[in-house]
Amino acid sequence: MTDTNQEHMSEPFRAGFATFVGRPNVGKSTLMNALVGEKIAITSPKPQTTRRAVRGIVHRDAGQLIIVDTPGVHRPRTLLGERLNDLVASTLSDVDVIGFCVPAGEPIGPGDRFIAEQLNEAPRAKKIALVTKAETVTKAELGDQLLAVSMIRDDWEAIIPVSAVDGIHLETLVTEMLALMPESEPLYPADMITEESFDQRAAELVREAALDGVRDELPHSIAVTIEDIVEREDDDDTREVYANLIVERESQKGIVIGHGGSRLKSVRERAQREIQEISEGRIILLLRVKVAKEWQRDPKQLGRLGF
Repeated sequence: MTDTNQEHMSEPFRAGFATFVGRPNVGKSTLMNALVGEKIAITSPKPQTTRRAVRGIVHRDAGQLIIVDTPGVHRPRTLLGERLNDLVASTLSDVDVIGFCVPAGEPIGPGDRFIAEQLNEAPRAKKIALVTKAETVTKAELGDQLLAVSMIRDDWEAIIPVSAVDGIHLETLVTEMLALMPESEPLYPADMITEESFDQRAAELVREAALDGVRDELPHSIAVTIEDIVEREDDDDTREVYANLIVERESQKGIVIGHGGSRLKSVRERAQREIQEISEGRIILLLRVKVAKEWQRDPKQLGRLGF
């Protein structure tokens, strides 16, 4: 008789790349953060919050998932928007598994169907469907959404309701995705959860704080760069982080700074707390607001900002 424990021990280690796709604000970044167990990607209700391919690494005894968080697919109105869509397309062509996300509480619309059709451009990747924010609806409503999602395509490897907030079926999702990954040695060290540098994470945390409470076109116009990180001469356990908060117009600069500098102070305090969470030693954040006219449409400006 075969020893089932021995069979389990002989199961191959699997590792590979996955990404979540969907309309803006379906919960892709929040889901990645929940799976990794730490905040790697910033989140916001504002569209196009994610602007880069951010990798988060999920470690399990059976394998390793590298989740690539990408911008939401959208109709581009600027050169930046076109480049973000190109980034999504290139990511889809490289990953092993694609998780198509729709929120539990919103009807499936043309935008969802368009993105589902775009998955045909990634024939190599295996596809799963995820109904996100499962905690926000009744069981009956969730069942209806799962049925609706099942009818969008006929090649789903799995259809899973999930909640990053309440932890619903997150381990089921990890298990299902790992089973679809190729056999492989670990691709990253066991203690590594992201490729993002401290500078990159700090810049994103400043941008997340700046996005809170702004409206209209301003969220799209905000970018952040880290100019310098300096150890204090009088205290080698303290680092000063010098960040530039960039907008496109002088009028936006006034909005970001706020009356008497009140809004900028609030952004600085929130961002400093968040950066402190990912830092060893004390952090002092110094923020300066700059104007780079129409940077979203200027190839040279986009290049300087890393797009």
